[in-house]
Amino acid sequence: MIEIIFLYLITLNGIESIVKQVPPERRIDCLPKPGADKATCLSHKCIWDDEYYSDTTIPACYFPSDTGYIIVQKSNLSLKLQKTKDAALNPYGTDVPEIAVQITNSHSVLNVRIGVKGRYEPTVPLPRACSSKEQHFTTEIPSESELFTLRIRRITTGQLIWDTSIGGLLFADQYIQIATFLSTDKIYGFGEHVHPSLKHKFTKYTTWPMFARDQPPDPENPYRNLYGVHPFYLGLEKDNNAHGVLLWNSNPQEITTGPGPHLIYRFIGGIIDATFFPGPKPEQVIQQYLEYIGRPFLPAYFALGFQFCRYGYKSLTEMKETIEKIENSSIPIDVVYADIDYMERYKDFTVAKEHWSNFKEYADELHKNGMHLLLIFDPAVQVNYSSFQRAIEKNASFIEWENYDQVQHEIQNKYPLIKDTKIMLSVVWPDWHVAFPDFLDPEPSTAEWWIEEFKRFHQMLPFDGIWIDMNEPAAFGTNEYHPFYFDDPDRPAKIIPLKCPLNDATSKYDNPPYETWNSYAYNFAEAAQMIATEKAQHAATGKRGLILSRSTFVSSGHYGGHWLGDNSARWIDLRASIIGIQEFNLFGMPYIGADICGFNGETTEELCLRWQQLGAFYPFSRNHNEKGVTSQDPSRWPDVARATRNANLFRYYYLPYLYSLLFDVSLYGGTVIRPVFFEFTSDSETHDLGEQFMWGNAMMIIPVYQPGATSVSGYLPSAIWYSLRDSDYGTLIKSGHNEFRAPRDELIPVFVKGVTYQKF
Repeated sequence: MIEIIFLYLITLNGIESIVKQVPPERRIDCLPKPGADKATCLSHKCIWDDEYYSDTTIPACYFPSDTGYIIVQKSNLSLKLQKTKDAALNPYGTDVPEIAVQITNSHSVLNVRIGVKGRYEPTVPLPRACSSKEQHFTTEIPSESELFTLRIRRITTGQLIWDTSIGGLLFADQYIQIATFLSTDKIYGFGEHVHPSLKHKFTKYTTWPMFARDQPPDPENPYRNLYGVHPFYLGLEKDNNAHGVLLWNSNPQEITTGPGPHLIYRFIGGIIDATFFPGPKPEQVIQQYLEYIGRPFLPAYFALGFQFCRYGYKSLTEMKETIEKIENSSIPIDVVYADIDYMERYKDFTVAKEHWSNFKEYADELHKNGMHLLLIFDPAVQVNYSSFQRAIEKNASFIEWENYDQVQHEIQNKYPLIKDTKIMLSVVWPDWHVAFPDFLDPEPSTAEWWIEEFKRFHQMLPFDGIWIDMNEPAAFGTNEYHPFYFDDPDRPAKIIPLKCPLNDATSKYDNPPYETWNSYAYNFAEAAQMIATEKAQHAATGKRGLILSRSTFVSSGHYGGHWLGDNSARWIDLRASIIGIQEFNLFGMPYIGADICGFNGETTEELCLRWQQLGAFYPFSRNHNEKGVTSQDPSRWPDVARATRNANLFRYYYLPYLYSLLFDVSLYGGTVIRPVFFEFTSDSETHDLGEQFMWGNAMMIIPVYQPGATSVSGYLPSAIWYSLRDSDYGTLIKSGHNEFRAPRDELIPVFVKGVTYQKF
């Protein structure tokens, strides 16, 4: 129970009142924005703390613990709630006076819905399946006329999972909040971010926003929201049982971890829709979660091979020469990528005539040699060429402004195909303005047009998979005078970026008055796009293939894979990828990897060598870097070529095992890249062991992630372990903390667990 200190204060009327002060480690911020002051705090009927704390994350202005709703009607697990009288105010709007609670506990998963009818909910289809009928959770709710709180316990142990008695329940039109005490600080998940550690830290208040945007990952600024949204976490209880929690909401949102330990959820729309998964083993939690949201897709076998891409090829000839160098270095490679360089002025479904005219012949040559081709596409369609014209003819939908007075008519009227429409124009890679297909269109015409474009283009250029980029959606220079490439002589069309009229505090479109960055703010738009793109890939190729998406949402793994975005050629980015690939396996996206050697910036020989050694253990293994820097294909340095060859040969030898793991999770759910604590849950040493990972239940990988290292520290839990490296193959390795030899000319430490059975 929450500790409360009672302070007697004299009001302006001379009447005594009681303020319930909450200890610093158990607070909910009443004004979660910079610059809160005492006067504003008290005007919101919140509590102000004048005391100085060295920890500046402690809220000085916080909600009383009785903030929330009273139970006015209770019928089994259905409740009606009313806002408490004289309660603290919602910082962004007025709370709805009456809300409903519906708890469903008829299967092994428990679902809690809080809100009012008619609120927006994500339309992405979920199976919401649950094969087990056995109840694992019980709920505790006060009687009528009492403050609504919800306690969820595990039936078998009595362990508390959630406890909302911390208070702070708010429900306004554009600001919803729920908070809960936790019985453990061993929490994993939430994304997409660059988390410094696998396990969340609860030593101070930390806020993690979740809103899909074009933001490259940066481990030096880990609290930024990145490309995708995954409001799911796994908790490891004190007795080492595990559970999972999904908050199903597609609006911009954030969670704050507090030292209570406690969690605070905030959404700017929708409802509270929480689902609890009982485990009790960590792997079972993920299996249950994926049964509920959709199990992962099974990639084509070729997608497990080594892949190479370069942004900035000047011609097809340069691409061919690079791939030939890799092949001549005897480095196994299966998949060649083409970035936007191959397009005619960066337009989807086109091929540049001048320097890429023989691309189809090269694709045929790759196929003849047993290799495969993936092409990039951006869901930003230039509005004055044939593909867009066909979209208009087929009544495809594009993202629109809500009202005509928001439209930039001086730009819109330059394009005959969209004149007098509300279609939102923006600036991305093409020379002229683009529109964004609305894959949330309830009518099938948008998806049908998208599918037909891929079928048409596949006849021109026979690709094997589809790489979707910039699909948050991304736009350049919004609310700025010019896009970043305005002065580029290769850009003769001087176009004006998107101007968003929603940031004025007096705007009728901005109520309550806080900044609105994007009126198309549903984070799951890319999920709808992935559904359409998966259908397009099958329709165009007639094969399984591969879909790769930068932006992701809950259930995206059912349709395709993901890479960790535009990382940088730094050691901290290499290390961050080790945690990232584990987290996305929790999110149901086991086909995951990072750009090997780093995308942004100049890599180094040692960094690239160590990254190639690590990348051989990514399920999605691709080397990729940006335009304007030196090529980092592994044949560039003899030592890197040798290390890549050896690492790739090891990978290829064990591909049947990797493929069997992917096959299993496509049928039953679960993880491929597995945190060590999943297999050794009773060993507390594994609970925050983020710098090493497992393939399934059998293989342990310990990467080198620091420069100049000739050895690496690692931990082998109590089991029988054998080395899989050539130099000491089959050697029995002792359990515990070890310093493992890791010279640059050898594979990184890899071990197999003895007496491991893997079904095929």
